[in-house]
Amino acid sequence: MRSILLAFAATLALTLPAKAAEVTVAVTAIVEHPALDAARNGVRDALAAAGYKEGENLKFVFESAQGNPATAAQIARQFAGDEPNVIVPISTPSAQAVVSATRDIPVVFTAVSDPLGAQLVKNMDKPGGNVTGLSDMSPVGEHIALIKEILPNAKTIGYLYNSGEANSVSLLAALKAEAAKAGVTIVESAATKSAEVQGAARALVGRADAIYIPTDNTIISALEGAVAVAEESKLPLFTADTDSVSRGSIAALGFNYYDVGKQTGEIVVRVLKGENPGDIAVKTAAGSDLVVNKGAAAKMGVTLPESVVSRANKVIE
Repeated sequence: MRSILLAFAATLALTLPAKAAEVTVAVTAIVEHPALDAARNGVRDALAAAGYKEGENLKFVFESAQGNPATAAQIARQFAGDEPNVIVPISTPSAQAVVSATRDIPVVFTAVSDPLGAQLVKNMDKPGGNVTGLSDMSPVGEHIALIKEILPNAKTIGYLYNSGEANSVSLLAALKAEAAKAGVTIVESAATKSAEVQGAARALVGRADAIYIPTDNTIISALEGAVAVAEESKLPLFTADTDSVSRGSIAALGFNYYDVGKQTGEIVVRVLKGENPGDIAVKTAAGSDLVVNKGAAAKMGVTLPESVVSRANKVIE
């Protein structure tokens, strides 16, 4: 009888579909805010579309550094010790921490403006080693053109940023080069932590015709403080991050970060299927949306030109 049961069990095992082996994707971000959250969701959905689903064959782990670089380094070391199949750091500080923590585990970074400047890779086409990813370098020349279209008389633009964020430093250099072509002067104001953002914004009052906030995680995480200053002083505020427009900036021309996440997730899938990350070229995010906020513009004393409103992908009243 026992031999019959064993034979039956063996036959049943052969006829049942084999459960796919579980893979682990560990994701970390320097801080949580709408753009980075959207990128994380995009990564998860791209994995699901490729057949990697939580609760079935995917363990999706997420940790936020809450804006603290020391915590980012701690998370990176923890992930390296856990040995997931792929680590996905979102933002430059998190990517730098992860790349420093492991030389063996595949790393696919995202939302990094300047991978070369951040020393994550030495070559965009052939990154080598265990690292590749997606750059979200902003089209700063187009940003200046947009600000000038809305504010034709603007001569100075205040750059509100964290001077300790490598991506923001790279973007500042690019912005200055494009501003010189447009006859615009850039005035800097730095905040190294979220508690300093409102004060740094206030320091631009009377010194700039507009405020421009890049894809800087420190500033964007405390955006409401800068918006309050802009509304009070009637100092028009623009962002590079389209998710920030609904939070009070006048306009932004940039990436949909959910789509950025999906594009990143597609790279992660390639690695999970066996490709060496060092053989995958670092890509630049595709797509660019124009989002405007009429209500925010009115609060800052600005009327948006119809030429801008008519071509916007999204208009917030």
